[in-house]
Amino acid sequence: MTELTGFLGYAYPWVLAGHITFVIYWIAGLLILPRYYVHHHETSAGSSEDRAWIERERRVRSIILTPAMVVVWLLGLTLALHVGAFAQGWFHAKLALVIGLTGYQGWLGSYGRKLADGKRPVDQRTLRIMNEIPGIAAAIIVVLVIVRPF
Repeated sequence: MTELTGFLGYAYPWVLAGHITFVIYWIAGLLILPRYYVHHHETSAGSSEDRAWIERERRVRSIILTPAMVVVWLLGLTLALHVGAFAQGWFHAKLALVIGLTGYQGWLGSYGRKLADGKRPVDQRTLRIMNEIPGIAAAIIVVLVIVRPF
């Protein structure tokens, strides 16, 4: 196995396992937060239920999303360096999708602050559609990594 001969050596499968685990956490958080926003939209601004949703959303962002994203990036870049992925076309596409998911997470954080301020700039239907973005991106990334079509 060439993966075991790079700078990670026998740590490679452990780093890969950690990367995959934290990808699962990250995608789970990216899937649940917009769903929380859909339910949050149904509350009255300033109500106790509104405040409860604000706290739930904050916890998802601070306990799940941000730490998982940071670990995904650190382990992913380590793996990419280890296997020489920066020279491969499939990796460029994967990296673009991961950058897009990172931006999506930034948008979710911004939207959460608007909800906390009592604003509802996006309708529930749009949030439900946006909820599909991480799942679609994850499916494409899996194909890119496993099939390596280019």
